[in-house]
Amino acid sequence: MRYTIPAFKALLVTGVILSSFYTGLAADKGNSSCLAKTDGVEFIYKPEETNRENPNGKTSNNNLVPVFSNEDYAWRIDKLNEASPIQLDFNDIVKRYIDVYSVRHRDKTARILGLSEIYFPIFEEYLDKYGLPLELKYIAVIESALNPKAKSRSGATGLWQFMFHASRMFDLKINSYVDERMDPVKSTDAACKYLQYLYRIFGDWQLTIAAYNGGPGVVRDAIKASGGKTNFWDIAAFLPEQTRKYLPAFIAVNYVMNYNQEHNIIPEHLKFSYLKLSDVEVKKSLSLLNVSKALDISIDDLRRLNPIYKLDFIPQSELPASLTLPVDKVPAFVENESELYAAPQTKVLYHDIERNMSSTRGKKCIVHVVQAGEFFHKIAMKYSCTSDNIKTWNNLRGDILHIGQRLKVWVPVSETSSNAMKDVGMFDLPNVLIQNNSDLKSANKHISMLSN
Repeated sequence: MRYTIPAFKALLVTGVILSSFYTGLAADKGNSSCLAKTDGVEFIYKPEETNRENPNGKTSNNNLVPVFSNEDYAWRIDKLNEASPIQLDFNDIVKRYIDVYSVRHRDKTARILGLSEIYFPIFEEYLDKYGLPLELKYIAVIESALNPKAKSRSGATGLWQFMFHASRMFDLKINSYVDERMDPVKSTDAACKYLQYLYRIFGDWQLTIAAYNGGPGVVRDAIKASGGKTNFWDIAAFLPEQTRKYLPAFIAVNYVMNYNQEHNIIPEHLKFSYLKLSDVEVKKSLSLLNVSKALDISIDDLRRLNPIYKLDFIPQSELPASLTLPVDKVPAFVENESELYAAPQTKVLYHDIERNMSSTRGKKCIVHVVQAGEFFHKIAMKYSCTSDNIKTWNNLRGDILHIGQRLKVWVPVSETSSNAMKDVGMFDLPNVLIQNNSDLKSANKHISMLSN
């Protein structure tokens, strides 16, 4: 059989990749990636990644993860520096975070890139309104992975992770029906006010970013402990661990979000984008469940687009209000508006709840590993299901569980996506460190901003 030179080269590359792959498996069955090299560029082969269509309509092999030299990273970050008033440095710590976002958790980064098409236009509009660097939008990536319903264990909520009491300082309303910390527009406005306030204190964007995480008092204490130094890297040793790592993570996110194509990270295609959404005015009390049925849009999509409404209902007391809808659903809303207002509030009945909990439709199966002290009810509470659900899904009858036992649990797909950044055990990601931090300095970062 005869081959042309290009065909032979393609076979050779394929052979190198497969050879490296199977050699890696033989050497270490627990290793899920291996190295290959083609045309002078090294790749990491990650078989767990999936192919995804890139913006040009072509399918890209996400299994191939390019490997670059430190000189490549430094040059690219220098190019970003030329366009930003925020000093972006490259060092070993920043490199580690680049690896976190571009290699270890590139699938999460792909989703964040998809979500950025909804939220970045909002962030940029408000950052521009307050005269702030547009690059500050990447803070929300670290804080919430662009999930407006993200909630840390300390109670910080929303895209920008505001605590309950801090929200009052920015006139963010929280009651039984609404939580404006989850409103993309209002929370972004509040975050811009806070960032503007911090910059007026420090006059340095690196210190401002650190203070957003730890609070201005923490940064001032570090400056004092360092003998009055005001360079972030000089005072880093005097900062709490999570604040010390926050700026490097910010620089890494800035880099990866701008050079995702070079790293073969294709944005996850999501159902909605900023230009395909529109707000409609709500004039009377309104049930989102009724809107879902009348407009033929899933309640999950309505909740995703309107995270501010906690109980799927807009009461009379919250008017005037707005509802975010896909552009193509707006005419149907206007046409059925009177009927929607007149319809009684749809109540979720016990049997509907029971049926939804036990169903696996529209859900994703995850594995829960039983820890010491866990029992069926405790696990069921964690995943919003029942003990009977867990037993049915795992063909179990008794009530005995063993440490290390693996249980299949079905959870809503939206829940696995929105919580992915905090559930995968990324111990070195700043938002995970914040959530697991026993030191309340970080948890109270926004509360302390006026008192420090």
